[in-house]
Amino acid sequence: MAVYVSVRGWLECDGSQLAALKKIIAGNTDEHYSGGWGFPVRRFNWTSYVFYGGDVREESVSWLLDQLTEMAALPAEHEDFPKMQGLFMLTHEVEGLVEWQVRDGGVHVVPGGGSHQYLGN
Repeated sequence: MAVYVSVRGWLECDGSQLAALKKIIAGNTDEHYSGGWGFPVRRFNWTSYVFYGGDVREESVSWLLDQLTEMAALPAEHEDFPKMQGLFMLTHEVEGLVEWQVRDGGVHVVPGGGSHQYLGN
């Protein structure tokens, strides 16, 4: 029987980062899990929020993490705008809750916090 991981989260980015991460996603399309990405209908103000949500087979989680790692390293359009940042909560059917914190140019994998444990049910 397959083991699934529920993945949900978002990225905060500027205009140039948004265009670049769309290219990363297009280059990693798998005709299945890549359908979990959601984008703003139109850009407004200075920050764009990009979302992902889906139940992913355990063996495909690294596919998504690889994309996020590439996205996290994208430079900002202006030096006063922070690097890509975001938060993803993963609920593994067996191993429980994990956070992927997108910050400082990378993805930091940490155990899920106590205040988020309700997401593991």
